[in-house]
Amino acid sequence: MKITSTLIALGLAVAFQSPAQAQSPAELNDLEIAHVAYVADNIDIRYAHLALAISQNSEVREFANTMIRDHEAVNTQALALLAKLDAQPQDNFLSQTLEVNAEALIDEMSQLRGPAFDRRYAENELAYHKAVNDLVENAFVPNIENAEVKALFEAGLVIFKAHEGHAEMMVGKLK
Repeated sequence: MKITSTLIALGLAVAFQSPAQAQSPAELNDLEIAHVAYVADNIDIRYAHLALAISQNSEVREFANTMIRDHEAVNTQALALLAKLDAQPQDNFLSQTLEVNAEALIDEMSQLRGPAFDRRYAENELAYHKAVNDLVENAFVPNIENAEVKALFEAGLVIFKAHEGHAEMMVGKLK
């Protein structure tokens, strides 16, 4: 888990300090923030599908199904809100960095099997939810201008903090 946390933090720090992309997460506009959240949800859905394809552990599989259900539901709500607002999410340095980091992690995890995969998936889910929840709570929510978008993020944060707690329990059981 320490490796995943370090990789996420390093990847985010590098993205934030890139000279070509001088923005920080707190400087993203609502449409850029929406895109980061959509990408982050889709990444977690991909991790969950990988878990369903590899893991035989019923608890890991149940968690993965929960991730798919909840993250797809939030994305559906986000897309509906964007349609209502007649807005399009905007790609940005942070969503791009998340995608690149996810590809490497999926490649790594896809090579694992059995308890090694289960532990790695659970540790990644814990680190990923901690990092994204922190970003949403401390950089995004305080800076979102549209009240409806802010409300969606606040509701999503409640769900994703529960995911973090579930992942933490799963990590404890898989050690």
